[in-house]
Amino acid sequence: MKQYCFVILGLIGVLFLGCSTTSNKRIIRLGHGLDVTHSVHQAMLKADEYLNELSEGKMRIQIYPNQQLGSERECLELLQIGSLDMTKVSGAVMENFAPKLRIFGLPFLFDNKEHLFRVLDGPIGKELLGEGDDFWLKGIGFYDSGSRSFYTRERPVENPNDLKGLKIRVQESASAFEMVKQLGGSPTPISWGELYTAIQQGVVDGAENNPPSFYLSRHYEVCKYYIIDEHTMIPDILLVSTHLWNRLSSQEQEWLQKAIDLSVPYQRELWIESENESLQAVIDAGVEVSYPEKAAFQEATLPMYEAFREDPEIAVLIDRIRNEKN
Repeated sequence: MKQYCFVILGLIGVLFLGCSTTSNKRIIRLGHGLDVTHSVHQAMLKADEYLNELSEGKMRIQIYPNQQLGSERECLELLQIGSLDMTKVSGAVMENFAPKLRIFGLPFLFDNKEHLFRVLDGPIGKELLGEGDDFWLKGIGFYDSGSRSFYTRERPVENPNDLKGLKIRVQESASAFEMVKQLGGSPTPISWGELYTAIQQGVVDGAENNPPSFYLSRHYEVCKYYIIDEHTMIPDILLVSTHLWNRLSSQEQEWLQKAIDLSVPYQRELWIESENESLQAVIDAGVEVSYPEKAAFQEATLPMYEAFREDPEIAVLIDRIRNEKN
């Protein structure tokens, strides 16, 4: 109850304050759900430093981590009504607003990190960032969120057959639902903040996420099996409310965009360190980490490609992404 009241008070504060201008300084309020030790939060702090330098103190970013202002979905809704300025969401959540972004939910779409970054940093990435504009959600940058893999409570998942009968937590994403179904599991949507207890109480049998999220959430305490199948590489997306963006001068827009651009390589470096440290930490905590053959998982999810290609625009996008791998 205390946590619920705290969130409500935080939301009320933001609703009244919005983006504020004090004397000659513009304060941009950014809410997200991650821990302060996460590489994404650290990159946001670095973006604030860059913005302060670029604007000579005229603009700053005030950051509210740990779901202080609500879940990803709630922060998105606050952006849409103009009561919050910025947030970070998974690309999987954004597919509910911008259908083309469901492309990130296709399993094994990217060959490796180099392939992913080539897409995100090029024309395709720029186009995808603009997909939410009509919903008051302007994409301003991609942060690395690694690759997602399965972790479970009672037994390891070495092949798709091992997922049969298991309830697996998924994000609010149709693509994530379909992927788990194709692999034989039972997709179960649960908010990130409630997931630890849901696993502990057996509401779900496991989940899927990247190593830092698995470690920082302490889910390794209730899930002792982690298989690195790397089924999807779904970036985090930094969003600005168009209500704010349209109020900014062209100079302010340039400062903010550049600050975020400069923070991206910094976050990617931190991510690599965090990923390695997190994997070692969960191993030290007694988690059994394994690397299954991916071929069976890839084959089981091929029907998703057939279904996606029924949309001509998505079919073209798949081919364009595939062509970027070399």
